[in-house]
Amino acid sequence: MSLGKILYVDDDKLLTSTFSTLMKVEGFKNVVVYNNPLDAIEYLKTETPDLIISDFLMPEMNGLEFLREAKKLYPETSMILLTAYADKENAIKTINEIGVYKYIEKPWDNDDLIMNIKNGIERSHLLADLREKIVQLEEAKAQLTKYSEKLEELVAERTKELTLANMKLSGIINYCADGIIIIDAKGNIEQVNPACENMVGLSSEALCKMKIQEVAYTDNPQLNKTPKSSVKAAILGLSCDNSEFLLRDLYIRNVLSGESIPVEINFASLSNEYSDEEKFVGVIRNFSVQKETERLRDDFIATLTHDLRTPLLAAIQTLKFFLDGSLGEITEQQKVLLSTMLQSNEDLLGLVNALLEVYRFESGKLSLCKTVFSIKDLVTQCYEELEPLSVKKDIQFNLHCDLDEDVLIDADRAEIKRVITNLCGNALNYTNKGGTIDIFVKVQSGDLMFSVADNGNGIPKEDIPHLFMRFSQGTSKKRSTGTGLGLYLSRQIIEAHGGKIWVESKVNKGSEFSFILTNVVAKSRV
Repeated sequence: MSLGKILYVDDDKLLTSTFSTLMKVEGFKNVVVYNNPLDAIEYLKTETPDLIISDFLMPEMNGLEFLREAKKLYPETSMILLTAYADKENAIKTINEIGVYKYIEKPWDNDDLIMNIKNGIERSHLLADLREKIVQLEEAKAQLTKYSEKLEELVAERTKELTLANMKLSGIINYCADGIIIIDAKGNIEQVNPACENMVGLSSEALCKMKIQEVAYTDNPQLNKTPKSSVKAAILGLSCDNSEFLLRDLYIRNVLSGESIPVEINFASLSNEYSDEEKFVGVIRNFSVQKETERLRDDFIATLTHDLRTPLLAAIQTLKFFLDGSLGEITEQQKVLLSTMLQSNEDLLGLVNALLEVYRFESGKLSLCKTVFSIKDLVTQCYEELEPLSVKKDIQFNLHCDLDEDVLIDADRAEIKRVITNLCGNALNYTNKGGTIDIFVKVQSGDLMFSVADNGNGIPKEDIPHLFMRFSQGTSKKRSTGTGLGLYLSRQIIEAHGGKIWVESKVNKGSEFSFILTNVVAKSRV
């Protein structure tokens, strides 16, 4: 074990030999001894000891002179002076002049000597570490002084950059055509821009005393049916799951003109790791022009489709007169051609009717006509109307409805029938010959649950999100010949009843379309 490098100087060779032996016994391996202090000085010019021990009375150079020279070379190295009892006065002088760590009287006590040697080495190490720390502190102080000299310049430069950035941001906010609003999690308005002031007709000071729900509102009942909807969450000050969310179908009432301005607000969270308070910034976009364009487009489509029905119905009825012989006998070839024309006109009429239904739903002109009726009777009627098609395609068509006939629901019978017929009809169209279709109907806790499952080709996973959108036809691999409006209308009808419709499907294993209507079961028929 090596406890440190020790230099021992004494003109008595017997003592240096004894010292060396003692150090080996105690485990000190790095020990250098000299009998001549001049030789020791030369050694110190190239080597750095951790402890220097010197006798006081020596020829050519006494201990005081030797330690003074050693101190010049290594000021942090601990030094021990060995002296006879009679030399105590000189030892004290050495301590006062040079700063010797210890003096030990001869003959020394081994235990006392070893303890002082260990303490002296430890002291040298501590002083060396302290010197290193002092050097590091001096360097840090120099760097700090240098940085302090440039700090004012850096602050001025950064302030200029921030001022310029703030001017640009203020320019964007103040001259932006869209309204900008900042609210907290409870909906309290904290800041608005001039465009927002113009939309509402109030000053910034007045708006900052209001809540967002006092400024923006919605007249779309579908947006407020789900407590977790983003509209209700934002307008009523509830917390939102997403850091960004878009609110559509909103209106802002201008207090000066009384006009209700259609808008959409794109909110983004301003929360960060330095603040626990949740805030949102919203960009308010005026959709008056777009709304008017949509209204004109929808009115055009409604007018066009409505005016198409009359000539189509006339053409269909005329073709039926030809086919049933009311206008005289026709040949088989003529029958084939007229039947094709009839089918094409009926398909076109179906498309026109579907477009009209879409317009009625999206324009809000369709009001549900709810009545209380037997759901089992309705499902059985739909099943019986579609069963001939299943027989024609050799499909096993099964109805699983264990409900009593006196189980009634409160809904729009015609619209629910449209949904059931559409879902079952799609299953028949997309199920191969020899396949199986199962219809399941059950009532639980006031809710109606309906599903139709088939073992047809199934739907690719990537196509499922698009099925209930307008004009979605089949899948990316196979398109149907329909209008692509059936499932879209079904979704509109179910959601208008406050329900939910969905599909589960796997390719080559089949599909299952389901919907649920909540709290629609009325009391049983007396």
